[in-house]
Amino acid sequence: MFKFITTGESHGPALTAVIEGLPAGLSLDIDLINADLARRQKGYGRGGRMKIECDRVEAYSGIRFGKTIGSPVTFVIHNRDWANWQDRMAPVGEPRGEKVTAPRPGHADLPGMLKYQREDIRDILERASARETAARVAVGAVAKQVLALVGIQVVSHVTNIGGVSVAADLLQRTNASDIMSLIQSSELACIDPQAENSMKEAIRNARDEGNSLGGIFEVIVTGVFPGLGSHIHWDRRLDSRLAGALMSIQAVKGVEIGDGFGYAGMPGSKAHDEIFYQQGTGYYRKTNHAGGIEGGISNGQDIVVRAVMKPIPTLMTPLLSVDICSKAPIKANTERSDVCAVTAAAVVGETMAAIVLAGAILEKFGGDSIDDFLQSVDAYRQRIRL
Repeated sequence: MFKFITTGESHGPALTAVIEGLPAGLSLDIDLINADLARRQKGYGRGGRMKIECDRVEAYSGIRFGKTIGSPVTFVIHNRDWANWQDRMAPVGEPRGEKVTAPRPGHADLPGMLKYQREDIRDILERASARETAARVAVGAVAKQVLALVGIQVVSHVTNIGGVSVAADLLQRTNASDIMSLIQSSELACIDPQAENSMKEAIRNARDEGNSLGGIFEVIVTGVFPGLGSHIHWDRRLDSRLAGALMSIQAVKGVEIGDGFGYAGMPGSKAHDEIFYQQGTGYYRKTNHAGGIEGGISNGQDIVVRAVMKPIPTLMTPLLSVDICSKAPIKANTERSDVCAVTAAAVVGETMAAIVLAGAILEKFGGDSIDDFLQSVDAYRQRIRL
């Protein structure tokens, strides 16, 4: 089974990712992993931390001469900012530094402090920080390399920031390959230059006000063949797994697949994708309201998932809170933060989707070696005549 775990704190020495379930013989391109890590650090509206870090992975296990060997793969991403936090974040020794006692509304600060019985909110916020997603992006970059072997690609882009949306007609006529090309020159991974300019203005205004902005990103997976996921149990449904994976991203508060919430205003005759058949092609559809998934199973069309990210809860003009020691009213804690990180969240969403798809495809086809895996995929494709 393909699974992973990440470790590390935002201002600790390093982040770590451990991946299990990769077949032996998979050639891993470390440069592609580092390229995705660099993408995660970009985006108009990012904060000062991104000027310090230069995320790159170091492989510690499970890889020999560039290929997986079947054992768990370990990556380490060192935190450059650790040099400035060694006293306050020391793993051993006596506590040093001022405690954080003013929880931020909208953050894990207060519920985490209550759950784990901590007196310093830093014990919570360090792990709750979205800095952890750097390790997830490294795992997702590996997952994308597994998917690429069978012709599956994953792309993401930003469709809304602060209420400014990409033009609807542009979204409708732009395919995944166009998106990959168009976002290369965009600071916000946005395919609409006019909307991007308005988004940037909204971000600048929020920065001047000490505020923050959220938005929406879309993930599109192409080249998917039918049969990933299952209708048999709730936790094997592909849409359930994708929704859960995207909801696990810090600050994401809503996920939709295909037409999603738009279904509420559609009659059944307009909501479903009619089925056609052509010899040599097999079954196909002319529309994709379902976003590539029916009954928890991929149907062969592009998988389309969107997620909304709430505004970051760290505000330079802080909200009201309560001191956890004195119980007195206080302004919420401020940490160095971004004004808007939707562009980064899109990269994380892309990699989380890749992790889910890679997990589903490895579950279905298995194989201790990459050759066994690819032979199983080829046999299945011939059976369903794709």
